[in-house]
Amino acid sequence: MSAEPIVIPEAEARWDLPDRARVGMFSLIGAEAALFTIFVVAYIYYLGKSLTGPQPKDVLGVPIFFTICLLSSSLTIHSAVRSLRRNNVGIFLLLWVLTAALAATFLVGTFREWHRLIYEEGLTIQTNLFGTTYYSLVGLHAFHVTAGFIALSTVSLFGLLGHIRQEHAERVDVLSLYWHFVDAVWVVVFIVVYIIGR
Repeated sequence: MSAEPIVIPEAEARWDLPDRARVGMFSLIGAEAALFTIFVVAYIYYLGKSLTGPQPKDVLGVPIFFTICLLSSSLTIHSAVRSLRRNNVGIFLLLWVLTAALAATFLVGTFREWHRLIYEEGLTIQTNLFGTTYYSLVGLHAFHVTAGFIALSTVSLFGLLGHIRQEHAERVDVLSLYWHFVDAVWVVVFIVVYIIGR
């Protein structure tokens, strides 16, 4: 008794390649996650090993308001993409601009904190190991927020000029993946620097 070959209809056998932009973004996120892991491990490793002050508990405040702003931006960008998929361009643009504003608020908070630490507390990147690892880790995150803010602002500009339509929803969704990553990284940085590290 011979087994009959299994015939798969051509429509089911065809395999579609995944979206290149999405694959590229996930690849970037994977590489960036590895980079952040190195910086977080270094921060934890050198925690408490500074021979001179100031120490984290002496100078760091907990940036609760600015953290809420950044984490809220994940909700606004998600809602913006969903609005664009439903062809509600006006709501999309409002939420997208709000996301950029929340990002800007977070960056202002970061730079205000650095200004206080440098000019009032005397903590620079050269002061001690804490200063070196703190500015390296938080600065790396601030760089990524800045890159995201530039991308958000660019899309906002295109939207204000009337160049964003429903068919662009997939593209802005790919960009939103990066922004969700930046927010997720901040949760880790916040816990390591401002909770565990203090």
